[in-house]
Amino acid sequence: MTKRCPQCNSQYLIKDEKTGETYCQSCGYVISEIGIDLGPEWREFEKETRHRVGLPYSIMFDHLGLSTTISKDLKDVTGKPLPKEVTEHLSELKKIDYTSQPSITQKRNIQQAINVLRVYADKLNLPAHVSEEALNIYKQALKKNLIHGRAIRNIIAAATYAACRISGIPRDLREFEKVYPRVTKKDVARDYRLLKEYLNLKVPLSDPTIYVNKIASKLGLGQNIVQETIKILNKAEEIGATMSKDPVGIAAAALFLTCRKNNLNVKEKDIAEKSGVTLVTIRNRSKELKKYVESILQEEEITPMVED
Repeated sequence: MTKRCPQCNSQYLIKDEKTGETYCQSCGYVISEIGIDLGPEWREFEKETRHRVGLPYSIMFDHLGLSTTISKDLKDVTGKPLPKEVTEHLSELKKIDYTSQPSITQKRNIQQAINVLRVYADKLNLPAHVSEEALNIYKQALKKNLIHGRAIRNIIAAATYAACRISGIPRDLREFEKVYPRVTKKDVARDYRLLKEYLNLKVPLSDPTIYVNKIASKLGLGQNIVQETIKILNKAEEIGATMSKDPVGIAAAALFLTCRKNNLNVKEKDIAEKSGVTLVTIRNRSKELKKYVESILQEEEITPMVED
């Protein structure tokens, strides 16, 4: 540490423990702005977890964010050669470390996938655990040689979509296409089926109700409309009316019927725009829902559908 101020040559230096700054009491000159806190990082009641911390382990980093370097010069701190048994042990560790690392080609491949994954994670507002799950699925596909002959961006998009489904986070194929136009929703759907088949992914069925809140919030609709729409969807699911149907389309149609039932001035085209589905899809799904869930909708109270 500097013992005198370089500006006024004063010996009265003060260190601020909170900011880590060292400054001169006489003239106010800041001598050092970076300070290292050598004190404990734990609190008094944390008896069993008294250890220093760093960045969390993450599959998004090479070797989970941990690096290993074994020197080629097998000598101790004094420069003397290490004992034979120690040298042999370190040589074995070097072999294990080398063989555990992916090849240069694989590293480049994974890095390209991570670059695309970060675009989806940022634009779709995905939490860290979903990104890690997506990369884990991608690495499984890489090991099984499913990437060969296919675009990296398509496979990582499909892996991200699968991770969203597994995590129960509603993200539609149309959103993937909007975020990264070079990858179409057809590409994502095709490669998603590929990953699901060859990697035996346990993906739960998509629930239309998880999309209702999202669409309703964009339209400025209240929770009473959302809850009534969810009742319609639950009734439709009980009788099998939602099987093999696009969950977003079903959610949009149920929301449209609820708005009509409550005499709200919400047009089909508005719901189509906010949900990302076509007018034709909403009309077709609305007719099916009206047919199967009359007990919930009370058909006589719904005004006739008007072609926009």
